[in-house]
Amino acid sequence: MIMKTILLGAVALLALAAPAAAADMQPRAYTKAPAYTPPQVIYNWTGFYIGGHVGGAFAGDSSFQSSDARFLGGVQGGFDYQFAPNWVVGVEAQYSWLPTNNNGVTFPLGTQVTSNTDQLGSVTGRIGYTWGPALVYAKGGYAWRNGGLGVNVAGVPQGFTATGNNKDGYTVGAGLEYMFAPSWSAKAEYQYYNFGSTTFTSGPADIVGVRGREDEHTVKVGVNYRFGWGGPSASRY
Repeated sequence: MIMKTILLGAVALLALAAPAAAADMQPRAYTKAPAYTPPQVIYNWTGFYIGGHVGGAFAGDSSFQSSDARFLGGVQGGFDYQFAPNWVVGVEAQYSWLPTNNNGVTFPLGTQVTSNTDQLGSVTGRIGYTWGPALVYAKGGYAWRNGGLGVNVAGVPQGFTATGNNKDGYTVGAGLEYMFAPSWSAKAEYQYYNFGSTTFTSGPADIVGVRGREDEHTVKVGVNYRFGWGGPSASRY
């Protein structure tokens, strides 16, 4: 009986002491969850692409073509490689079609000379610098054209000879390209084409000995589709 009384007393004492001990405990510190940081998109320009463009062409000041702007449209394709890590090198082939321009240059005795370039092509290398989805670049290389000279007086074709009038030349340009969606990019570009000069050696008197530069200034906007490599390629946490 004495042992039983002692045990019952100990249980009662513990029951009375438990609430007091709980009251003396410090509250648990609140820890805020770390803020969520969305993954950073990494853009990669490496890979093949194909696309199209539209724009305008303008003959140079010393040309046998009219200075009127002409519409052009065409296609392009190429390959880019990104390295180091913000530089991009590549190669591109481009073809543009232009409507025939019959408005040439008229000389003092009424002789009209036309130089009708209706196709332009190029194969160029390019190098650029990229930050995020944007790429600024310069390009240069081989250029080709389809066209020919014409000479007439009052609409009547005239015989002539000339040196130059090359179909092959060079081109340089620069542009800005931007990835606006996975695998898709848009660009704006200036490109200059030079095919040397042409000098008339015979023909109507007012054109003999006349020398003109054969060149084109072009501005273009276009869209490229990039096969798998273009657009966001990974996420950095």
